[in-house]
Amino acid sequence: MVFVTARHMVGGTYHEHIASVRWQDPGTAQTGETQRADMVTWIRGGGQAFVQSGSLTVAVGVVDANPPYIRTFADGVWTDNLLALPTY
Repeated sequence: MVFVTARHMVGGTYHEHIASVRWQDPGTAQTGETQRADMVTWIRGGGQAFVQSGSLTVAVGVVDANPPYIRTFADGVWTDNLLALPTY
């Protein structure tokens, strides 16, 4: 499990343009940076990613598009929590 802490955008301002994310593993304090395609593969393989939004923890899911991209999903609805994160 990791928490996504920041995003890097290329070519636009919507979820489809998130090129990579920075994350932290709360269990080990390990941090890293992962390209979008690798994060998609990791989540589809059973990995879990979340965004901390105030007191809420929101899951990151994969939108089946061409190419697939990541977006937060809460209460059965796609949300914009990733876009609220800082950019780098």
